[in-house]
Amino acid sequence: MEKRRMGRHGLEVPALCLGTMTFGLQVDEKVSRSILDKAVDSRLIFLDTADAYPLGGDLNTQGETEAIIGRWMKDKGNRDDLIIATKCFAPTRRGLNNAGLSRQHIMESIDNSLRRLGTDYVDLYQAHGFDPKTPIEESLRAFEDLVTAGKVRYVGCSNYPAWRLGQALRAADGLGVSGYISLQPRYNLLYRDIETELLPLCMSEGIGVIVYNPLAGGFLSGKYKPGQQPEGGTRFTLGTAADRYQERYWHDAQFNAVETLKAVVEAKGLNMVSVAVAWVLKQPGITSAIIGASKPEQLDANLAAFGIEFDDELTRACESVWWSLPKKPVAEGYR
Repeated sequence: MEKRRMGRHGLEVPALCLGTMTFGLQVDEKVSRSILDKAVDSRLIFLDTADAYPLGGDLNTQGETEAIIGRWMKDKGNRDDLIIATKCFAPTRRGLNNAGLSRQHIMESIDNSLRRLGTDYVDLYQAHGFDPKTPIEESLRAFEDLVTAGKVRYVGCSNYPAWRLGQALRAADGLGVSGYISLQPRYNLLYRDIETELLPLCMSEGIGVIVYNPLAGGFLSGKYKPGQQPEGGTRFTLGTAADRYQERYWHDAQFNAVETLKAVVEAKGLNMVSVAVAWVLKQPGITSAIIGASKPEQLDANLAAFGIEFDDELTRACESVWWSLPKKPVAEGYR
């Protein structure tokens, strides 16, 4: 497993990270454990989770993903062999101070995550989104206190636009705290908005980039056909996640772009999953790509990404995917 440094910081991580947001709803605990076992056997020891997972769940299921990982680690006795990343931001209970990046919510959230994971620290603690209602300084001081207390080794963020990440970096300098060392954005052949400002900012400032959705929720596997209805049990039909994933990818232009790429990939005897993940990993500034699975054998094609070589034809085919798509206005909140 290839290792990469988290930007300019000391933390080393595998170039692939196992995403676990399917554990506890889309995937039951038995299968989740099998996926975790196979991942570790393949030296895929970087695990990404969140207090809001499983994906598509509600307040009754949230936290179950962390709990599954915690029970598995306890049984295996392998906590020290792993790099665990989790997140806070989303509501996980009813009542006051139940969401966001206030000191109150951050402190409550880390304690609950540590309890579910059955550990006394996490390697990377990430803000799952940005909170416009809480001063950045308040959030950063709370995160720094967690580092000082030994509950967190490093702090990162997810789903931050460039302007907000820039504010956070400036605020951290002013406070004299380490601040965010990593960013977790969405990035794949069908979604490359981060290349305009976010990636250049991260490369300039030495911020690690851990991308999610490298397969566009499975859409880039090429298994879906134009005109097909979304399959049950996938992210395109799963609870609260269905509308979001259909809005992102389930459009004629995306279907056509994937079909065109698939013809080139299969003519070369290659696998769409391997190519899509390999393309992400070869882009400048990318530290690690978060891959997911609903069964252990699905990890094989992801792991095979390290063996993909890009000739001129394959490179052009991958590049043409993005440029063939109609461009959308910037999502509200990212302006």
